Amino acid sequence: MATLLHVDSAISPTASASRDVTAAFVKAWTEAHPEGRVIHRDLAAHPVPHLDHFAVSAGFADPSEHTEEQRAAAAFRDELATELESADAVLIGAPMYNFTIPSTLKAWLDQVIIVGRTGGEAGTVAGRPFTVVASRGGSYAAGTPRESFEFVQNYLEKVVTGMLGAEIDFIVPELTLAPVNPALSELIPLFESSRTKALEEADEKARALAARLTEAATTA
Repeated sequence: MATLLHVDSAISPTASASRDVTAAFVKAWTEAHPEGRVIHRDLAAHPVPHLDHFAVSAGFADPSEHTEEQRAAAAFRDELATELESADAVLIGAPMYNFTIPSTLKAWLDQVIIVGRTGGEAGTVAGRPFTVVASRGGSYAAGTPRESFEFVQNYLEKVVTGMLGAEIDFIVPELTLAPVNPALSELIPLFESSRTKALEEADEKARALAARLTEAATTA
């Protein structure tokens, strides 16, 4: 039985392009792998605290000498890291806010990346498949005027592969502001095309991932 860790970070609980696509991914995953388990962590509804001095200093001190604050911070990091380690695959909804990822997602990453444990090519989540739904209001694709402003895929690719030693795959719904911004109304057909493609990719990639993990479990 495989476990999927589903992390959402979009502020809106309903009107969210990334949540629509992650939900489609989870639906297809569940249909293809009904005996599987899904853990949902909603960082907008339940944000994790930013990494602080107590959490960092706890990693460099003998646990027997931890202060009460260090013990609490270390226990929370351990909880998040254990949750990540328990997952066979990870799904992340990462909308673009001001050219980069939501601060709640950054806080979660800072908490779960523990050098010597989850962090590093020999870490506990090395090789784990991550699927990221990187939605954005405009287009930042190669060749577009704002290509150099894209810090969601660029950042997450480096963090997931470079820090966690994991695999990463992206689904990118673009131009999500076209239906609500009159200045972008002429781009609505391109938005609709991008949304359709993203939903199709979510279905296909979820089913392929479920099949891959099922096959890995039967041959292990």
